[in-house]
Amino acid sequence: MTFFTKLSQWYFKRDSLPYWCIFCIDCIIVFCSAMFVYQQFNGVTKMISVFWPLVGTVLFYLLFDIVAFRVFHTYSGILRYSSFVDLQRVAFAMISGYVGIIVARLLFHLDDFLVPFPGRQMIIVALLAIMLMWAVRILVKYLYDVSFVNVMAKRTFVYGVKNGGVGLAKNIRNEKPTRFLLEGFVSDARDIKNRVLMGVKVYSLDEHLVDVMKKKEVTALLISPLKSEEFRLNDKLQNELVEAGIRIYMFPEAHEVDENLNDVEYSQLREVEIEDLLPRDEIQVDMQAVGSLLANKKILITGSAGSIGSEIVRQIALYCPSELILVDQAETPQHDIRLMMKKRCPNLKTRTIVGSICNKVRMEEIFSECRPDYVFHAAAYKHVPMMEDNPGESVHNNINGTKIIADLAVKYGAKKFVMISTDKAVNPTNVMGCSKRICEIYVQSLDKAIKEGRVMGVTQFVTTRFGNVLGSNGSVIPLFREQIKSGGPVTVTDPEIIRFFMLIPEACKLVLEAGTKGNGGEIFVFDMGKPVKIADLARRMIYLSGAKNVKIVYTGLRDGEKLYEEVLNEEEYTKPTFHKKIKIACVREYDYDEVCKDIADLVEVSNSYDDMKIVAMMKQMVPEYKSNNSKYEVLD
Repeated sequence: MTFFTKLSQWYFKRDSLPYWCIFCIDCIIVFCSAMFVYQQFNGVTKMISVFWPLVGTVLFYLLFDIVAFRVFHTYSGILRYSSFVDLQRVAFAMISGYVGIIVARLLFHLDDFLVPFPGRQMIIVALLAIMLMWAVRILVKYLYDVSFVNVMAKRTFVYGVKNGGVGLAKNIRNEKPTRFLLEGFVSDARDIKNRVLMGVKVYSLDEHLVDVMKKKEVTALLISPLKSEEFRLNDKLQNELVEAGIRIYMFPEAHEVDENLNDVEYSQLREVEIEDLLPRDEIQVDMQAVGSLLANKKILITGSAGSIGSEIVRQIALYCPSELILVDQAETPQHDIRLMMKKRCPNLKTRTIVGSICNKVRMEEIFSECRPDYVFHAAAYKHVPMMEDNPGESVHNNINGTKIIADLAVKYGAKKFVMISTDKAVNPTNVMGCSKRICEIYVQSLDKAIKEGRVMGVTQFVTTRFGNVLGSNGSVIPLFREQIKSGGPVTVTDPEIIRFFMLIPEACKLVLEAGTKGNGGEIFVFDMGKPVKIADLARRMIYLSGAKNVKIVYTGLRDGEKLYEEVLNEEEYTKPTFHKKIKIACVREYDYDEVCKDIADLVEVSNSYDDMKIVAMMKQMVPEYKSNNSKYEVLD
């Protein structure tokens, strides 16, 4: 390998043609700038008379610039992706080269050997070379952007002008292939209205914004990560954008972002789903404290293959329990959980068990062998219309199944039993809600009996009560999605029906915090935020899908369904807790022995599968249970 080959490989580090091209272009620019400036100050005649010595002088001085090019890596960038940083490097390199030349001239009296080049002329050479090198980079970038722009790219506004908005705008401009063409910024700050930022205008966040966007043929609005929460709360703007057919792009889920946006991956920017637009406050949970309580513990989760149960599995697995015991009667979903755990946590000891919580012998065998420290009880039948038609199964699975698991938790010394309830247990209007209320009554009375010494045990029983979770099995969102995909109609029971919604991960974090920090006997109520009209939800999903001629059909309330859900009944009130989103419901207390007798009688009656007898007894146990739009109304 020759000396020059080794030198070039050291200088460029890669045998890459673009590096050589940029280097040569920059050297030619510096050389021509020097010759041009000398000719301007000294005339053509004198330049011709000293032409070859002048060429030697310029080439010698060029060596200083070449060293500076190496120090500042001016050639390392790809011209079509040039940025302000690349322009800075060029300027610093030329200034450094000039300083090097001046120092060498003073130390070694170079003017005695070379063609004299006054300092003022050399400054002009450096400035001219900088301008030309900048111009080349900007021109190449501009021509590339114009020539290779994606004709399908969407004309776009960016909502937000601080670090988040500017960073997002820079990112979409550098993205290849181009998805978005920046046409403007949107800001609610009055002092920046009509200013120009990154070459485009800043528009006010006002009632005229959507009209302006339509006039400029803007088809997309990108939301800065620092503006996500603010945008979610602006229902009016969301509706106007959706109805105007303007696509909305956000980052996946709410997450804390610092002012420098160090944790933002701009590649995660995507078109919104309906879940992203539902108004909700970001929920912060001290998961490290929760994790410290669950670490190295044996944890049993019933209903582990369900929406809530599977998310609890995922979250608990992060904190290295000594063993996970997962119980569910649905074979295929439970198999999916088994595969997931093998892939995600191959070193975590996990038992995936197929079995019904109603099978007392099987459940006792599991408790006897595993002896869990914590029990998270998520197993339940939860579909309102199904349980209206099958109240006996609701009693067997929801009530008797819960009693079996709770009693075994006490018998085998579990520290904590966390039961997942529902807002449908409050002033229940259906069999499912009433069955969950009876579950609440039982575990509370059992916890009270343990504290009073009437039942021997150490288990603390905690109940968590919340509403609908987005994307869960049986949620309206997957149903609406499928109906829209099929061309409609989208079926809504009533134009006035409203529901509370929460993300599954957020709900499970609150379950874990309430469950681990509760002292036993509490019913924790989650603040579900602002309720959402289901008809509005359906309408937005249709607009967001881009589907045409999909209608909404109102089918009437289903059996046992009510227009709105509650988290407290009229006789209940709440107390604050360790978390602003979690309250303790102060509810009526029940005697343990009486509850046990009532449940035993109810289970016995349920074996007859006489729907009217079963529901009549449930109403005796829960006097506030008043059926709605149901055949059981005659019992009230």
